[in-house]
Amino acid sequence: MAGSNFVDYVKIFCRSGKGGAGSSHMRREKYIPKGGPDGGDGGRGGHVIVRGNAQMWTLLHLKFQKHIFAGHGESGGRQTSTGKDGDDVIIEVPLGTVAKDAETGEVLFEITKDGETGFLAKGGRGGQGNVHFKSATNQTPRYSQPGEDYEESWRILELKVLADVGLVGFPSAGKSTLLSVVSAAKPEIAEYPFTTLVPNLGIVGYRDNQSFVMADIPGIIEGAHEGKGLGLRFLRHIERNSMLLFMVPADSDDHRKEYGILLNELEKYNPELLDKERFLVISKSDMLDEQLMEEIGHELEGIPHLFISSVTGLGIMELKDQIWKTLNGY
Repeated sequence: MAGSNFVDYVKIFCRSGKGGAGSSHMRREKYIPKGGPDGGDGGRGGHVIVRGNAQMWTLLHLKFQKHIFAGHGESGGRQTSTGKDGDDVIIEVPLGTVAKDAETGEVLFEITKDGETGFLAKGGRGGQGNVHFKSATNQTPRYSQPGEDYEESWRILELKVLADVGLVGFPSAGKSTLLSVVSAAKPEIAEYPFTTLVPNLGIVGYRDNQSFVMADIPGIIEGAHEGKGLGLRFLRHIERNSMLLFMVPADSDDHRKEYGILLNELEKYNPELLDKERFLVISKSDMLDEQLMEEIGHELEGIPHLFISSVTGLGIMELKDQIWKTLNGY
């Protein structure tokens, strides 16, 4: 998920296929000069379909593919032969993709499982051939149905990263370092704010070959819900996390206040985020002695918390245990 390759929002124009027209053919053979109707049905127009793919992590492949057209259905033929259906277009997307109507903002569907599908545009039905209109009073109908027209519209595909645990904190709180220590993910790490510009996912190994997925979200700053810093662009990625892990560095001036600011930003963005399980860790705790840890512990009285250091490994296993208990409802 390199920075330049992570795309989590695309707007595309979709057009399905027209249904093929039914045939008005009359049966004509050497010894049957005036046979009855034998016109076949038209083929269905192609659909534009979205399908979940668990091996994908980005919408990059759609970044420069703004127009997607499905195939038209073919007309029916003689001898009641049905026209060929139009070719469907299947768009593979990562799990966690939400499809919306670009004009109204209405959510059409969400893709959360591998192989799950949804329609962005449905193809028109094929028209019926004249054989369907034969009756006792009309033995030779010379008319048939036209095919249904296509659908076309602008659609938005928006990715919300699927992860068990979302890391929430100010820039340079140590989120990327923690992810790099507990998983095989290799996020960019540096001593300046906003090093992380895209979400990073890592699979964290646990006891007995079990695991869970952790997501490192770009840092939040006060006023993010108003668009400051990286704004709301990445806050949506924590909407699907089962648990939120708040990180406040040990060298913060006021740990409780910083935690409160983070909670406030999430609440103003989406109050439902506060209903999720959450836990606070004090990162970079290798710079603290026991007395300072005790003082910070008093400062955070009433807030479940843990001191960790990604450099020395302090508290890392205890943190994994805490996350596992929370995710599994222990």
